[in-house]
Amino acid sequence: MNVFFDILILFFMISALQPVIKQEMLKASRQSLISRMEKKNKSRVITLIHRQETMSILGFPVMRYIDINDSEKVIRAIQTTEPETPINLILHTPGGIALAALQIAKAIKSHKGKVTVYVPHYAMSGGTLIALAADEIAMGEHSVLGPVDPQIDKYPAPSIVNVLKQKPIAEIDDETLILADISQKAINQLENSIIDLLPDYYSDEDRRRISDALTRGHWTHDFPISVDVARGLGLKVTTDVPPEVYELMDLFPQPVRSTPSVEFGPGPGYPRGQKK
Repeated sequence: MNVFFDILILFFMISALQPVIKQEMLKASRQSLISRMEKKNKSRVITLIHRQETMSILGFPVMRYIDINDSEKVIRAIQTTEPETPINLILHTPGGIALAALQIAKAIKSHKGKVTVYVPHYAMSGGTLIALAADEIAMGEHSVLGPVDPQIDKYPAPSIVNVLKQKPIAEIDDETLILADISQKAINQLENSIIDLLPDYYSDEDRRRISDALTRGHWTHDFPISVDVARGLGLKVTTDVPPEVYELMDLFPQPVRSTPSVEFGPGPGYPRGQKK
């Protein structure tokens, strides 16, 4: 009987440690791939990737976003990089705190070496703000950026300001007037920040047009800015995302589901595991 309980305890211990071991193996694989990318390109590789990780809180997935902790780590990575060394930042995020995103963007802007931001899938809101400061933005063919209009009290700042145009001041309550005042200041601040962050090869006219389009509520906050739309705004973006970037993304898995949402075969004419 004691042997049975010993085996049972051992089973539970292994089951409990398995996620931890898996995460450590993924971490080692990521570091190995990052090292290979750095040697290949003679650059510093930094990742800012927000996925739903199974190890967040007792195994339950938690959505992550750009926060002060991220800005501290990214800025530290930039500070410890030789001034002339190129930086490749792999960015995958729904956005986050404007202050943290601005801190990262300003650190990128001040780096002397070339900074390339790779967007393999999406970099919305604060992620777009960071990308704008880079010397080059490389997006996947189906990747998207997003508007950076400020969000005040869960509402888009441009929409709050727009209330002043729809109703007489006497019919607007004090709280809305206060929010509208804050919103206008937030829009102006962010617009000026984008003008300062954009690389020097943009003209003053381009800077103003791009910042206006991204901050003043021309789209909803979750509008997907594709490569074509970004180029239409005047942003200089490429689609030269190396395959290693997507390999790295595979090492940041989403939580395991009991039934996979997406599956696919090797394709007609290709033995399993063989690629073009």
